[in-house]
Amino acid sequence: MPSDSDQTAPQTPARASSFSYEDLLACGRGELFGAGNAQLPLPPMLMFDRITSIGTEGGAHGKGHVRAEFDIRPDLWFFGCHFKGDPVMPGCLGLDALWQLVGFHLGWLGAPGRGRALGVGEVKFTDQVLPSVSKVVYNVDLKRVRQGKLVLGIADGTVEADGKRIYEAQDLRVALFQS
Repeated sequence: MPSDSDQTAPQTPARASSFSYEDLLACGRGELFGAGNAQLPLPPMLMFDRITSIGTEGGAHGKGHVRAEFDIRPDLWFFGCHFKGDPVMPGCLGLDALWQLVGFHLGWLGAPGRGRALGVGEVKFTDQVLPSVSKVVYNVDLKRVRQGKLVLGIADGTVEADGKRIYEAQDLRVALFQS
């Protein structure tokens, strides 16, 4: 496990370097990081099937990364309603997936609290996810992680559809709150 002086946590199953769909569902039920801590949404709002890589090092800024994958099927819930006769995955769901991954990274670090998206600096959509796409890949590169009274993650992210970059987001902001 890579070490980072202000991002260390005990070695537990929650600190693995990859996570299966069942692990992600456990996170959504509040079982992975403990009660009152970061949770992913459950399906249908869980927007990825697995996390293939997560770490405190690497990424474009050298401060950590998360990579996740989503298998696209023509029967996914959003294609039936967005839009009739012109199915496309809503861009906001790809953006939400990036926020989900930033919050997951904070929980994975062992930081306490419930995750909430705070905003994004800039988003660019250059293409779309159609039912003909096989796989979406999300990449999150942490820029800053603050663990103190306020737990905050700031990251850049990209979304790829079958290997082609289609979304870019800068300054994704997620915080963990204890209430």
